[in-house]
Amino acid sequence: MKKNSTKKLTIVERQIAIDLIKEKFRHNLAKKLNLVRVSAPLFVTKSSGLNDGLNGEKPISFFNKMIDDELEIVHSLAKWKRNALSRYDIGSYDGIYTDMNAIRKEETLDATHSIYVDQWDWELKIDSSQRNTVFLEKIVNKIYQALYKTSLYIQRKYRIPNKLVKKIHFIDSLDLYNMFPNLTPEQREYEIVKQYKSVFITKIGYPLPDLKPHSNRSKDYDDWNLNGDLIVYDETNDSALELSSMGIRVDKNALIQQYNKDIDLIKLISKYHKDILEDKLPLTIGGGIGQSRLAMFLLHSKHIGEVQASIWDEETIKKAKKNNTILL
Repeated sequence: MKKNSTKKLTIVERQIAIDLIKEKFRHNLAKKLNLVRVSAPLFVTKSSGLNDGLNGEKPISFFNKMIDDELEIVHSLAKWKRNALSRYDIGSYDGIYTDMNAIRKEETLDATHSIYVDQWDWELKIDSSQRNTVFLEKIVNKIYQALYKTSLYIQRKYRIPNKLVKKIHFIDSLDLYNMFPNLTPEQREYEIVKQYKSVFITKIGYPLPDLKPHSNRSKDYDDWNLNGDLIVYDETNDSALELSSMGIRVDKNALIQQYNKDIDLIKLISKYHKDILEDKLPLTIGGGIGQSRLAMFLLHSKHIGEVQASIWDEETIKKAKKNNTILL
């Protein structure tokens, strides 16, 4: 077999490879960021305010006969992790990570989006001196090193070409907009990642000159001046593939600025919001890294359904069958 040829994996081999990717990456990530693995909830109480509101999408909810509150299946653990760090015996500059599973019932299905979400959610305690772009980029580089090391391992193990470059390129969303003002955000991402292969786009949330943000962001966990998306060029699908969204979390000032409301009104939203405004939660940085997306990327898969079991629409099933793509 030629050195740069891609080995065609059987279903069983692919399942083993997925497990190895998860094992190697979570080990690399935990070591780079000094994280300890913790258990994570599949659901939270509605009144806690700890679920991710995404872009107004409604979560799946239910009631238990012994609990006097509505329970919601999580969309993500962005807020829960910060709350957990305030309760767990985790030292300064240390953090946690977990295997997060979620259901997003309103998701639009395509080659990289599924109703079922699986990712590594991580959160790291920081102090006020680290709430800056230099520290953000330092953490991004550590995560990227963990990704690169995992990619090299899979390359050696399965003779699958490594698609990651050694260094990631940083650019903020305004500079990217100014480079391609006539393109959509998705088209801008494709152009920049096609050029640099691995890119971290920063400062996502505030409106750009066209009065639209690069992409929508919740107001209550990432500081929009200190966040970003890690995107790679997926040669298999000739597309920009987001592997991670992350950021330094809001402090009191950022929360007020992003809501642009009176502080007393923000406090009424939930206990989580009140705790931030009263400095009762630790300062943190955190994010999520897609497990299936990483496996899809490293194994050169055409569809995320090749690396995770989910439910697909008839059009996707027919197209997969036509292209000899085996969905799990």
